[in-house]
Amino acid sequence: MKMAAPTASKAASLGCNNKPTFPELDFRSGARVEELNKLIQEFTKHDQREYDDQRALEIHTAKDFIFSMLGMVQKLDQKLPVANEYLLLSGGVREGVVDLDLDELNIYARGTDYDMDFTLLVPALKLHDRNQPVTLDMRHSALCHSWLSLRLFDEGTISKWKDCCTIVDHINGATNYFFSPTKVADWFYDSISIVLSEIQKKPQRGMPKVEKVEKNGTIISIILGVGSSRMLYDIVPVVSFKGWPAVAQSWLMENHFWDGKITEEEVISGFYLVPACSYKGKKDNEWRLSFARSEVQLKKCISSSLMQAYQACKAIIIKLLSRPKAISPYHLRSMMLWACDRLPANYLAQEDYAAHFLLGLIDDLQHCLVNKMCPNYFIPQCNMLEHLSEETVMLQARKLSSVRSDPAEHLRTAIEHVKAANRLTLELQRRGSTTSIPSPQSDGGDPNQPDDRLAKKLQQLVTENPGKSISVFINPDDVTRPHFRIDDKFF
Repeated sequence: MKMAAPTASKAASLGCNNKPTFPELDFRSGARVEELNKLIQEFTKHDQREYDDQRALEIHTAKDFIFSMLGMVQKLDQKLPVANEYLLLSGGVREGVVDLDLDELNIYARGTDYDMDFTLLVPALKLHDRNQPVTLDMRHSALCHSWLSLRLFDEGTISKWKDCCTIVDHINGATNYFFSPTKVADWFYDSISIVLSEIQKKPQRGMPKVEKVEKNGTIISIILGVGSSRMLYDIVPVVSFKGWPAVAQSWLMENHFWDGKITEEEVISGFYLVPACSYKGKKDNEWRLSFARSEVQLKKCISSSLMQAYQACKAIIIKLLSRPKAISPYHLRSMMLWACDRLPANYLAQEDYAAHFLLGLIDDLQHCLVNKMCPNYFIPQCNMLEHLSEETVMLQARKLSSVRSDPAEHLRTAIEHVKAANRLTLELQRRGSTTSIPSPQSDGGDPNQPDDRLAKKLQQLVTENPGKSISVFINPDDVTRPHFRIDDKFF
């Protein structure tokens, strides 16, 4: 008796479909998506360091030293506000945590020069008493930049700061003082140098060793040796505003990925002017708008898989696109924020999509280079790549094409770099492990009280609040008791 062969549909239902199942591949490079995900996870494991109690105490000791130093700077000539509010960011300026130009910065490498890096925004002036949108004098500047007239401030402020201003005389005989970012940075560096010189004349037990103090453009970089750790602080003099700039009002009218996750009040609580000018701007007068405080809030709404992809992509481009310095990590951060607005939240929340996100960020970056267009996230009419030559952007786009053709190999290279940096750090820790350095406030008594409790508290703050806004309120007459605020929570 003959039996009919099963039809295709029946064969499939009977499990007779012999079509092979292929692993998910990246069309452009042929890389296995699963392998890319594993490489990103490995990079994240080595890039994110955990802190034991000793390291947490060293972080506190360095921070305490920096804040004490700034309290002494304030006392020198009373220029800085008495009650000041700093913004402490994890990661140095070279990591793209603030929109500053990297051309004038000396090259520091983690592992070789430092183990941990921070950026500290220090207001030289504050304008915190306005509830309406802040209108800046942008007549002389490119978009995202502004001059700052001291006419917004009282006579006492003008008198204190006029030696850090450029002077413009009007036809009607009036004199206008414009706050100069370069002169402020010069004053800040000189003042810090004077204070550090005084501190080092009377060293205290457990005081950090100042290994390096350098002025990089308008940024003051300090590397401190504390116990077995080296901490890099990039200190940036800024002008601090409450409210929101009028030039960015239209951005608030659009729909954004953070809608419903955090309040508008959290996002628009304030902004800064940082000491950087546009490509054709006047360095002595021009400041750049910075939304660093808002960016800290927005990071809360970004999925961990997208952040992992961003960190891995950043590590690749910092090495690959370092010369010429056309692209900075801040450009990549802006593209990530635009991607969050463009793509569905449930897609970006996929835990196993880090490889897709990495490839997408590379594609976005290449697209921006080829089209010489990277809009500022908060002021979209400002194109941050407008000043670049066609030759430069095409050179960078070709370099990026090599990454897109073999992302796995570039991830492996990034992993080897971070592992090498960690080995250098561990070797330094081994050499310094025999000398446990107490806090400057310690009198050499019981090492567990109270600094051990403080170390545990600080370790918890650091590990549980990555990327959050950490403000510190300091009374310069009692710098031993800083008050922490992480976002809106006080400690």
